[in-house]
Amino acid sequence: MPKIDVASLSERIGSNYPKPFDEPCARRGRKRLGDAAGLSDFGVNLLRLPPGTWSSQRHWHSHEDEFVYVLKGEVTLVSDAGEQILRAGDCCGFPKGSADGHKLVNASQEEVLCLEVGSREAADVCTYSDIDMVLERSGRGIVHKDGRPY
Repeated sequence: MPKIDVASLSERIGSNYPKPFDEPCARRGRKRLGDAAGLSDFGVNLLRLPPGTWSSQRHWHSHEDEFVYVLKGEVTLVSDAGEQILRAGDCCGFPKGSADGHKLVNASQEEVLCLEVGSREAADVCTYSDIDMVLERSGRGIVHKDGRPY
């Protein structure tokens, strides 16, 4: 496999969340490094968070492990344990099935860059801890917790 030219990869800005849940993530950027490498068992993203931007709504996965490594900047990890500051060189992980909702918030004045690694399990259900939203990968997509579509 040849070297991946990260600068040439398209960056997806924002999220697929319905309004108003999309607003805190509207400026976040992701480059899909794993896709560029042809990986299928797990994904690797280069996550860019401008100041004031969130990585996601607080969430947890039923069938997907997640790992985050901070490359640049300072970001606040928000989880059931509270808030923790992560700086370049710090990392965190979230085992599948652990109902510890988490998100990253860039409360600094500088851009943050992180590597996100996650398994790609078709049966995964992503539950959003603080809002009425669930993502069913193999089913209905983004729905209310009672199953109603958005």
